Amino acid sequence: MGCNFYTLDNQHIGKRSAAGMYCWDCGVSLCIGGKYEVHTGKPFQSKCPVCGKNANNESLENSSVGRELGFNQNKPMIKKGVSSCSSFTWANENDILNTKRKVIDEYGRKYSIDDFHNILQECPIQFMGFIGTEFS
Repeated sequence: MGCNFYTLDNQHIGKRSAAGMYCWDCGVSLCIGGKYEVHTGKPFQSKCPVCGKNANNESLENSSVGRELGFNQNKPMIKKGVSSCSSFTWANENDILNTKRKVIDEYGRKYSIDDFHNILQECPIQFMGFIGTEFS
């Protein structure tokens, strides 16, 4: 599950997806196998492999999964400690945003470029390998 984002002229920017637990202090995914394995079904470690911190307690109202399901209505933010994160898979070069003023998601919600950059703050894992590829 995730959310696709487009320019107003329907160019696919990319897709945000819940990506499991991440240590925001150390900048590492807790997925066994690392950030490139977060969407493969591999399990996650219970503690940060670098600093040893345990995961923060999250609910649907403040987690990345809750964001994708529509329960997390909080403003996007950079988190601290071990908390959930999202990934962003780019469908176009990210410089596409330099020429656009608005972004729309697959549910019809419109965002300013600044709002979209705030959304990307919750996506410390970003994949550039699908640029130019059609995906949903």
